Amino acid sequence: MLVGVCDFPSKYAFPPTGYAGIERWLWAAAVGARRAGATVHLIGPQWRGELADDWTVRPTRLEMLGGPGRAELRATGYDLLVAWHEYPAMPTWRHTWETLDCAVVAFQHGADKPQPDGTFDGRRSRLYCYSPEMMVRYAGQRPRAELAVHLDLEADEPSAVDGSDLVWVGRIEPVKAPHLAILAARLLGRRIRIAGPVFDESYVRQHRELFAAEHVEFVGELGGAAKTAAFREGRVFVYTCARDYVEAGAAVFGESLRAGTPVAALAWRGGTCAEAALCDSSGRIAAVDPGACDATAAAVLANAIEEAATLKAASVRELGLARFDPVRHFRALAGAA
Repeated sequence: MLVGVCDFPSKYAFPPTGYAGIERWLWAAAVGARRAGATVHLIGPQWRGELADDWTVRPTRLEMLGGPGRAELRATGYDLLVAWHEYPAMPTWRHTWETLDCAVVAFQHGADKPQPDGTFDGRRSRLYCYSPEMMVRYAGQRPRAELAVHLDLEADEPSAVDGSDLVWVGRIEPVKAPHLAILAARLLGRRIRIAGPVFDESYVRQHRELFAAEHVEFVGELGGAAKTAAFREGRVFVYTCARDYVEAGAAVFGESLRAGTPVAALAWRGGTCAEAALCDSSGRIAAVDPGACDATAAAVLANAIEEAATLKAASVRELGLARFDPVRHFRALAGAA
């Protein structure tokens, strides 16, 4: 099978050095395809230069090609393109793809990005969604259920250890609600490490007393081996979000479990990514009524943290490596699983 993995205009490289879930998913798809025995081309100008020594890189994007370029791409004989979820609906990109006589797959990484009717037909063009609630949102595109896998360029993962303290990783902004994780950690008398880029300075100022508390270590954005280490060294990864936030791609669950760190996840309703990703052997879900106050939510989350902390890292890692395996993921994308 010949697979093309397409970049898209982004402020990040492919794969990125830190935050950027879609870019890291595309890299995981490329790695999974190669490990599954496919021939892989990286298509687009933003793939990192050092990859050219080991990968075939075609630096032009589909939407930039004229007639001769389309003919050359068609002659290459791709069986499958892996693309950003917004690309198949773009007329110029879609026009080129439709000349290639190949399938295209995408993973829906945005919860509020409706696609025009007919963008995906569920066969030749396939959209994959993480959670039951995402499947409902994109039902008109005939989506397939699948857990997303995300990788950094430094993909080697050390053996699991039963870590200490708590860890929270993500964008620091209101929809991700890390202040709830800090509140839960305070209730338990545990230290918590907060890792991620600040997307909203006003949110940090609003909760400055929490972010500056003695039990909180604010370490900033991490990537590669440093990010893996942050997950691995935590006793429990604490996942939080705002009451009305819908998680779409959910890289953090797979990252934590692959590192051997169980998850305590806050959920305001059923059918979320947490429910899709976790089981009793990998974590606990703190189910909270969205009408509850922050203090109540933090208390329920604290109980979930204590229960998740009883799980052993080695068992969690084994499960995480199986469920979030790039080869298994690619085979699902390719329709072979």
